[in-house]
Amino acid sequence: MLTISNLSFYFGGRPIFDGANLQIKPKDKIGLIGLNGMGKSTLLRLIVGEYQPDAGSISKAGDCSIGFLNQDLLSYQTQDSILAVAMQAFERENYLQTEIDKVLHEMEVDYKDELVDKLGRLQEEFDHLGGYTIQSKAEEILEGLGFKTEELSKPLKEFSGGWRMRVMLAKLLLQKPALLLLDEPTNHLDLPSIQWVEKYILNYENAVVVVSHDREFLDNVCNTTVEVTGAKLVSYPGNYSFYIEEKALRNEIQKGAYENQQAQIRQTERFIERFKAKATKARQVQSRVKALNRLEIIDDVIDATARVHFKFKFGVNPGRNVFSLEDVSKAYGEKVILKNTTATIERGDKIALIGANGKGKSTLLRIIAGDENIVGERKLGHNVNFSFFAQHQMESLHLEETLLEELKYADGGKSETELRSVLGCFLFNGDDVFKKIKVLSGGEKSRVALAKVLISEANFLLLDEPTNHLDMQSVNILIQALEQYEGTYVVVSHDRHFVSQVANKIWYIEDYEIKEYPGTYDEWEEWYEENRKSVASNQQAAASASQPVKKVETVTQKPAANANLIKKLEREISEIEAKITDLEHQLATIEGKLADPSNYSDNHALQKLNADYEVVKVELKKANDLWEAKMLEMEG
Repeated sequence: MLTISNLSFYFGGRPIFDGANLQIKPKDKIGLIGLNGMGKSTLLRLIVGEYQPDAGSISKAGDCSIGFLNQDLLSYQTQDSILAVAMQAFERENYLQTEIDKVLHEMEVDYKDELVDKLGRLQEEFDHLGGYTIQSKAEEILEGLGFKTEELSKPLKEFSGGWRMRVMLAKLLLQKPALLLLDEPTNHLDLPSIQWVEKYILNYENAVVVVSHDREFLDNVCNTTVEVTGAKLVSYPGNYSFYIEEKALRNEIQKGAYENQQAQIRQTERFIERFKAKATKARQVQSRVKALNRLEIIDDVIDATARVHFKFKFGVNPGRNVFSLEDVSKAYGEKVILKNTTATIERGDKIALIGANGKGKSTLLRIIAGDENIVGERKLGHNVNFSFFAQHQMESLHLEETLLEELKYADGGKSETELRSVLGCFLFNGDDVFKKIKVLSGGEKSRVALAKVLISEANFLLLDEPTNHLDMQSVNILIQALEQYEGTYVVVSHDRHFVSQVANKIWYIEDYEIKEYPGTYDEWEEWYEENRKSVASNQQAAASASQPVKKVETVTQKPAANANLIKKLEREISEIEAKITDLEHQLATIEGKLADPSNYSDNHALQKLNADYEVVKVELKKANDLWEAKMLEMEG
């Protein structure tokens, strides 16, 4: 469908891509990953033609339509309603509707046979394209992305950038291009909307390439992972978790090959050095010199998984009760956020505040920080010293200061060596520490602001969406920092992997109250799903009980029909068991090949083995599920 061949692209003399190759097939779900600045967004812009390659080619099939969601769309504004903007996706249907309206208007004053025929043709095509359902389709997607029904008629201009981006995403999904390019689609989505988009992409009939730093999102939607590294595109036939395992294996193989080659080079150089002055060895020395010159050098493995160690110190330790709210209410006009709610934060609590946008998560953080007027009592505990990180704080950084100078504003009493060490943990090395804040990217500014919070000696942290604008390596660093932090914190985040790693309590706002779950995010998610199913089951039972009881006529199946059905099921079960045996044998054969080190020398063959293994594993699961279903049917 789309092929990238020997692609080279330079930016300011620096190679972003150099001989990169990639093939995108129909129905591929590709996760495009890599460190910030490696060229992920650049690749998407090359695909859509915004940038032109310096060498190589990007060729696509003639019927390959492309839809591109990018951060530039945040600036789009109009007085049209968000429903009207989303429905712009239906170009042909909108044109036909306009023509139908014109014909109907003409027929009001001049009812001619030609107009009747034209109206019939227009309506037939409109109906064939599903024109009578386009509004309901647009409404369904907009509401899936978090909009309320009453908001659909509001002008796009009234919404913030993040909500406008959701409208652009809805429009793109309604267009259903053959290739969907999504650049950080989850950045402006809350958790329910992220989960909705996941399900939509999984069922999307065409190809998708998505750039994201949300590893759980990538795990749930992608069947291929492509890493942008070393100006190349390296493919892995699986989701992000598969990529992590496979990359570790490839690195191990590459490390061994590199070390073997280096040992060979050292041995050859010692031979040359030892015998270069001897005439009798001149031919052998010359041969080895030529061999070294012809040698294709294997690169050493660069470990992109940063391991950091933070030394946190507090001026004072807080008391047991760090913070409390008593009968607190908060509203903005008619919009109620909290009503007579009570909550307590104790020393050592690591709280994740989760939920849909608009529920008041950021407002609650500001209430805790004392930045909001409330009804009720807000009480900060004994010796509590808090620090608040929010996205707007990046704007308060001193643009003309260097990174080192900026960290001194945190007043942690640290030496320059200690500050350099902290900046190094956040991937600012060498002369980076002398850069001015004004030249940093959004993600780099976010890292600086986080570093200031973490060295402030605060024993209570409030973190509002700290992972926004961070790549996976930076998120990993933040996770490690918070794991080593011995104080108390409340964090708002829609990054499920991040939350699952850092929280020991879950808060969510429901019915205008703060609800608490005393456990990890994974435990909460399991509990919440079971609770939701239980409520739905009880509601269904109650609804059934309220219906009038109908007399049900019992139909007794004839013994002969029962016997025939049982024989049929026995035959089907036997066939499925034979298939399971065959698949298990195939799986064992592939596992044997994967365990053979000789197969790791051919990367293409290794990729095929891994792909075959995943296909057989999926087929085996389907067969087992079918066998179980047939057995249950037999028991019935």
